[in-house]
Amino acid sequence: MGEIEGTYRVLQTPGIRLGTQTPAGVSTLEPGQSLSAATAWTSARMQEKHLHVRVKLLDNTVEIFDIEPKCDGQTLLTQVWKRLNLIECDYFGLEFQNSQSYWIWLEPMKPIIRQVRKLKNAMLRLAVKFFPPDPGQLQEEYTRYLFALQLKRDLLEERLTCTDTTAALLTSHLLQSEIGDYDETLDREHLKVNEYLPSQERSLEKILEFHRKHTGQTPAESDFQVLEIARKLEMYGIRFHTASDREGAKINLAVSHMGVLVFQSATKINTFNWSRVRKLSFKRKRFLIKLHPEVHGPYQDTLEFLFGSRDECKNFWKICVEYHTFFRLFDQPKPKAKAVFFSRGSSFRYSGRTQKQLVDYVKDGGMRRIPYERRHSKTRMSIRALTADLPRQSVSFTEGMRTSASPSSINASFCSVPTSPLAPPGPPDFKDSSSSLTEPQAPDVKRPAAERSSRAAVEAPDSRQAQPPGPAALQPCQGLSKESPQPSSSTRKSPMSLSPAFQVTLGPAEQGSSPLLSPALSEVGGAKTDYEEEPKHKCTAADEAYFIAKEILATERTYLKDLEVITVWFRSAVVKEDAMPADLMTLLFSNIDPIYEFHRGFLHEVERRLALWEGSSNAHATGSHQRIGDVLLRNMHQLKEFTSFFQRHDEVLTELEKATKHSKKLETVYKEFELQKVCYLPLNTFLLKPIQRLVHYRLLLSRLCGHYTPGHHDYADCCDALKAITEVTSTLQHSLVRLENLQKLTELQRDLVGIENLITPSREFIREGCLHKLTRKGLQQRMFFLFSDVLLYTSKGVSGTSHFRIRGLLPLRGMLVEESDSEWSVPHCFTIYAAQKTMVVAASTRLEKEKWMRDLNTAIEAAKSGSDTSLALPGSTVCTPPHRSSDEVSLEQETEEDACNAHSSLEGQGQHRANTTVNVCWCRNTSVSRADHVAAVENQLSGYLLRKFKNSNGWQKLWVVFTNFCLFFYKTHQDDYPLASLPLLGYSVSVPRAADGIHKEHVFKLQFKSHIYFFRAESKYTFGRWMEVIDRASSSPGRAGPPEEEA
Repeated sequence: MGEIEGTYRVLQTPGIRLGTQTPAGVSTLEPGQSLSAATAWTSARMQEKHLHVRVKLLDNTVEIFDIEPKCDGQTLLTQVWKRLNLIECDYFGLEFQNSQSYWIWLEPMKPIIRQVRKLKNAMLRLAVKFFPPDPGQLQEEYTRYLFALQLKRDLLEERLTCTDTTAALLTSHLLQSEIGDYDETLDREHLKVNEYLPSQERSLEKILEFHRKHTGQTPAESDFQVLEIARKLEMYGIRFHTASDREGAKINLAVSHMGVLVFQSATKINTFNWSRVRKLSFKRKRFLIKLHPEVHGPYQDTLEFLFGSRDECKNFWKICVEYHTFFRLFDQPKPKAKAVFFSRGSSFRYSGRTQKQLVDYVKDGGMRRIPYERRHSKTRMSIRALTADLPRQSVSFTEGMRTSASPSSINASFCSVPTSPLAPPGPPDFKDSSSSLTEPQAPDVKRPAAERSSRAAVEAPDSRQAQPPGPAALQPCQGLSKESPQPSSSTRKSPMSLSPAFQVTLGPAEQGSSPLLSPALSEVGGAKTDYEEEPKHKCTAADEAYFIAKEILATERTYLKDLEVITVWFRSAVVKEDAMPADLMTLLFSNIDPIYEFHRGFLHEVERRLALWEGSSNAHATGSHQRIGDVLLRNMHQLKEFTSFFQRHDEVLTELEKATKHSKKLETVYKEFELQKVCYLPLNTFLLKPIQRLVHYRLLLSRLCGHYTPGHHDYADCCDALKAITEVTSTLQHSLVRLENLQKLTELQRDLVGIENLITPSREFIREGCLHKLTRKGLQQRMFFLFSDVLLYTSKGVSGTSHFRIRGLLPLRGMLVEESDSEWSVPHCFTIYAAQKTMVVAASTRLEKEKWMRDLNTAIEAAKSGSDTSLALPGSTVCTPPHRSSDEVSLEQETEEDACNAHSSLEGQGQHRANTTVNVCWCRNTSVSRADHVAAVENQLSGYLLRKFKNSNGWQKLWVVFTNFCLFFYKTHQDDYPLASLPLLGYSVSVPRAADGIHKEHVFKLQFKSHIYFFRAESKYTFGRWMEVIDRASSSPGRAGPPEEEA
């Protein structure tokens, strides 16, 4: 046996005999190789197994990370978050370019080498993955800084398309953040070296002009302003994915927090909200959206889009899955179980924390406001900036306001909810081929984020003194459309920015549902969110003009949405079915379209003005932007030109009613459209909105003029604007009265069964309400309608509908009304003596009885000199109702429980119309007069409120619209239809008592019997306004008081 080269170690093993030959063993070394050389070679081989991955950060610096070749994406993501000390890391992701140069998100649960080709040469980049609707939902200042850098990148790459003026304004804030206060020479030098816009030279002067106005603004404040401006842009957070529709037309698809968006070029043409979507799936290159049957409206049940390749289609589908999970669910979905033999479809799931989990983690973690480094910031601070308080955090209104300007005292949060109450329970299905990804939600999973190392901060918090916080101003939420301007975070006395939660909990926490609560409000559930902090803000008198301007803005948004019911939704319905005659189409839309376009422009002007008002850097200054009168004056003068359009609205209403009677097709479309959720009021009510809006302008301008002193710089313009709008409303006053009466008669003509020609020129509506008629079987509930010439009484129609069947009518001529409490053992009763019939009726309260008797006696006196107007009851003699028909006897046997429960079992057409005045009066045992309707028109309001149920701990943020005696609840002001409604007839409004256990400011209480709701306003002024409009609408001269409590 020859000699073996190399060195080796001999291991002594048990049982070796003494004197035996030692085993030689086998060497693995190469000939001539030493052991030390082998060790070095092995170490080099191990180093080769670690890959160096380059990641480009948002500030354009490149970091290198060492990873193992077979590790998954989460390993790299964790390293990035740890090195950046990023707490709110779930908003971000890493993206890379594939072979077709499309940007693809790195998947956390998949090995990196299976995703990125040629990893050694690839450059990944950090980017914002999920864009929340409001920057106030970002709890960390560092996170907002990174978002600002993302928007800077989007501007340069022309992803964030906007006007040149807006781009210049954004750039000016970015300049302020990076180089500090304005210096023309340094600004020009900096802009020569650094590119912010593709065509920067064209906007150079605008950039400098805007930058000059930001003196003293800190970098954090500048970041916040960048986000505030950008979030109002339609292309905020939008990433296009090229596709085509079924007809082959080229379109762009995108996904956002609210759903899937469809663009044609750069114009958004459709939005499929998550609440409308039942399932998203893809089959090869086809991307499929399946809608809920009850919400798809004019669209098909399943929509199909074609991508260029299967990979593009699947990539977009994955983004949809992640967006839906992040914004809509409480918890991460459970991973799909692996199939034993074979599987179909994709197993892809979103693997990070949801927005709700992320907010809870930041809220509970206590790692807030850690100093960080702005690598490219060379800020030149002014004296004001050195003495100003720290930049205000955008605090979610649902969380409460901070008690001090100290950054450590801020603890902001917001709440999200998984599903829309209008959709069936559970999130939409996301499918690849036939595989369903709808899984039960996993329990709350919180994974710790990397600790952030201490870095030198640009601003030293110690050098700033805490200032008393300013008043709170509620900030409407979200989206891709233009948003409400927000109060400047840099203004000491300006309202703090309040972030609306994108998702809101609409489920009642107390046991039992409110009477006449809409199905959406009484069925949906959600987790309660408990907010500990109490707002400490105070509203000063100086803020009242600002809040009045905010009220104009909020109500204008609601008004524009109401106009869209006619100009967009109803037009689409009649055009699709070709149901409306051409001459009526011309009459209707030629009158409403110009008004709609005018108010769109007016809304944009008000938004811009408030943005400038709130953006002022000195709260004590009364600059040219802290005013609204000039905008109102200019637009009130323009409204005079539309007087002829307003005057023709009664003709439009009349012709529309005639056409529906003569055209069965139009009548069908009309009725079906009223059943859609977007038509939350009777359709003809929306035709009155333009003239009613003029009354609102007059009242708001009166409030502004009353607030200002004669020497105020905005006083003269407001007074001139008030004078201009008063001239218009005076001219149209008679038209408004006639229109409101015609609309009410038209609405009743549709709701009442068994009566013809209710609409006559001389007939006026006076009162409608519920009384109990004394019969042989006792008291039976009946609905009475008092007009200027006749009194109708009806009973509830077939259960499941909103119709009332005529039981009789009594002419007012010759009628006599007398009290009869002593004659019958029935409280609050009176006797009606008509020409051929006598009846005893009882009201629910003494006040209700007095209202009815007063209105009846007044109408009887007026009818003595009026002309006789006949009504036709099919199958009976005019004005002589049958005394006791067999049909009426059967209805007399209907129990009160059956009648009152009709609203809760509504099917089909009655389901979302249970909040009409006639239905509410029936269920609440109350009545409404013409004076009440007039008061309701004058007392309408919109805005964000926090709502709390009696037995719940959490406050939910909602966009609330008060109109037609009813509160309508939306997630945001951009929603097309309300999620729920709460009719307020019979409710009392008050301030909570000590026994209610409400320890918050600006809270009012709504109560009907045992049903109690608490609403929290943003400030003292808005609290007073909500109390005022609800109280006036519910206690007008013609209103009866709330029904007496049941024993």
